[in-house]
Amino acid sequence: MPIVVVPVGPDDDGLDACLAALDAGTPPETRVWLADDAQVGPRGYAIIERWMKRTRLRADYTRRQRSLGEVAHLDQVLSACGESDVAVLAADAVPLPGWLTRMSASLAADGAIATATPWCNSGEAAAWPRIGEIAPMPEDPEHLARAVAAMPAVHPELPSAIGHAVVLRGSARRRAGGLDASSYGSWYAALIDLSLRLAGLGWRNVLCDTAFVARRDEGLPAEGDMDALAVRWPDWHARLAGFLMQDPLRASRVQLSTLLESLGPPQAQRDLFQYPSPHMGHEDR
Repeated sequence: MPIVVVPVGPDDDGLDACLAALDAGTPPETRVWLADDAQVGPRGYAIIERWMKRTRLRADYTRRQRSLGEVAHLDQVLSACGESDVAVLAADAVPLPGWLTRMSASLAADGAIATATPWCNSGEAAAWPRIGEIAPMPEDPEHLARAVAAMPAVHPELPSAIGHAVVLRGSARRRAGGLDASSYGSWYAALIDLSLRLAGLGWRNVLCDTAFVARRDEGLPAEGDMDALAVRWPDWHARLAGFLMQDPLRASRVQLSTLLESLGPPQAQRDLFQYPSPHMGHEDR
């Protein structure tokens, strides 16, 4: 399994829901690194401390004394992982069961895949049910997880990886030189830049069409990030706009919607795979 990196931040409620879902939907003993760039407050720290005592995962928490900056901190964390594959999960995201296993399988399916991004209700180019739109959080995550698991693993191309969740091939990331912390202030923009550099080296940025990670909102660029992207990659905005207008993933989204409607009731062992509501964290249970 890839190492799961969660750059934790000041959203306590989002963090609580994220950690609860991470624990419930990720294989036991998976390595998890909660990386704090001096952002978590007292309540958030209490949430992390309580979760660390209960989780089935092999979790570590680190906190910097002073903030290094979102991109520089994450690049430091990724560099410390060496050539290991890493799944970066937004701290306000809610991964559905099976997410990491299927994202890891995407890397194994094709040695040319450098990044794999799952579906998301607010996933921009990887958004479901409508491309480029923010939909409500899934009402029945367990049902949606079973539907998306039944999707064929086609791994279509994306314009770039997207920040709600992405698995990065360690060897490809290191070859591309990691994140550019001197040019970008947000993971949102630095991930786009990394994806485009990887594509230039012949790697693929794909959709993991058998996994889903929910999120209430999309990521946002820091001030000046989009201008920096436009200077380095003059055709980026046109490429993204063309992808959104042409919508090459439309058939896949329709297929997922059809599976969701036609899927029968869960197996009798459903109680073995309990999944918390996206609105419920450890503090609510």
